[in-house]
Amino acid sequence: MADKEHREAGVTDAPPAPAHSADSTGLAELLTRASWRLRNNERKALAPHGLTFAQARALRVLVDTGPMRIGDLAALLEIVPRSATSRVDDLEEAGLVARSADPNDRRSVIIAATPEGHELVTRLRAQRRAGAETLFAPLTTADRAELMRLLSVLTRDKEE
Repeated sequence: MADKEHREAGVTDAPPAPAHSADSTGLAELLTRASWRLRNNERKALAPHGLTFAQARALRVLVDTGPMRIGDLAALLEIVPRSATSRVDDLEEAGLVARSADPNDRRSVIIAATPEGHELVTRLRAQRRAGAETLFAPLTTADRAELMRLLSVLTRDKEE
């Protein structure tokens, strides 16, 4: 008998049918599906600006952290400096970041988000927030707090 039929018939001892098993594979599948829903919303927001997820993340880091060397950006993004350079090249071409000489080291270059980059991050954050709100709407405040706690455990750096 289906769950709805159980409830309508007054049968209360029947456990609800699980949507997915609670084993690691089932949990990974659900987490992946939730992540893809968030990424799909973000992909739609980034498309009109010609940005990739990686470029948008680099731009957010620059907006949040402020001007820095490419090597420092690479470290924050946990990528090799060459990859950070490629991202910065694309962002600079789009007018979202600018390079300038490092006043403390003539051999180094400082990168910073331009006003256009700051403005774009503000708009993208609003769109990201709306997409996340839609995804998390079925959750209660307590559910959200518990999900935040669990995801924090899963994403905590091993060095901590």
